[in-house]
Amino acid sequence: MREQPTMTAAVLTGFGGPEVLVVRRDIPIPLPGRGQVRVRVSAAGLNNTDVWTREGAYGTAEDPDARAGWLGPIAFPRIQGGDVVGVIDAVGPEVAPQFVGRRVLVDPARYAHEGPDAPIVAVLGSEFDGGFADYTVVDAVRVHDVTESPLTDEQLACLPIAAGTAMGMLERARIMPGETVVVTGASGGVGLAAVGLAAARGALVTAVTGRTKAALVEQAGATRTIDRSGSVQDVVAVVRAVHPGGVDAVVDVVGGDQLGQLIDVLVPGGRAVVAGAVAGPVAAIDLRRLYLHNRRLIGSTMHTAEHFTKLVEHARAGEIIPRVAARHELSAIHDAQAQFLRRDHVGKIVVLPDGASQVC
Repeated sequence: MREQPTMTAAVLTGFGGPEVLVVRRDIPIPLPGRGQVRVRVSAAGLNNTDVWTREGAYGTAEDPDARAGWLGPIAFPRIQGGDVVGVIDAVGPEVAPQFVGRRVLVDPARYAHEGPDAPIVAVLGSEFDGGFADYTVVDAVRVHDVTESPLTDEQLACLPIAAGTAMGMLERARIMPGETVVVTGASGGVGLAAVGLAAARGALVTAVTGRTKAALVEQAGATRTIDRSGSVQDVVAVVRAVHPGGVDAVVDVVGGDQLGQLIDVLVPGGRAVVAGAVAGPVAAIDLRRLYLHNRRLIGSTMHTAEHFTKLVEHARAGEIIPRVAARHELSAIHDAQAQFLRRDHVGKIVVLPDGASQVC
């Protein structure tokens, strides 16, 4: 019997520290099933979700300290990596052979149904094997042809989860041209994508970020930046001074008490949309500041299929240029995660097949 060829992959063996993420070179190359395609991975982005899934940091409704993935239990071993760009090299039954050879960007989500607001039920690299490997298998309906996009593979790999999350936030908050928008955590993957996407639709963006990262955030599309190094009260006071008449929306990926205070900077009928809690999951909010002024607080997790299609349209047109902060080969996945956790970069860290690049 012919032996199945193998590939290199970063395999998550359980919840824990970096030691549970193991680089292996003996993983069988997967075969596409019915309605699936196999993608030869050319670049994969690194996200908070990769680290938090490894740590099991999401908790459960019954026990917030329980080790779990963001959708619940994880079946180990698991190949992580939710941001995938590459070339289709094989197709399964019921998929047109013309797909082979196309450069594609993968929507990392599986949805409960095909409706426009369908909830996500599984995520690439979490509930099924992802892109920290030479090859990955995904549903054919979730790949988008980006052969003609002017973006490089590395730039495209910055988009799916971070920019998909940012697009979901902007869409759910209905950000319109000419509106004033405050984006917190603006130098991170989601925040920087939110800056670029909001600017691309004609919004005027005030970005909260570190002083040393301000110039790069402005290059991404921010009209102005506010230094986040002071206290929460200081940051909010500067936002008030810059926008004495209020802002139309707050796009928040930080959470904590700053969110509660920024709500009061919104104009009547303004919107605050949140998709993160790095500053703390519990925020003190004066509900009177919310309901007395008809303001809205919106929770947003990732994106819908419709949101992702709009993101791909931006990528095809080159209307958003993601910033690649660093490149690491797949076998150096631990170095990539260590750099990510230092959080001294602006933009995204991408993982490339061994031999494709040197660390920069």
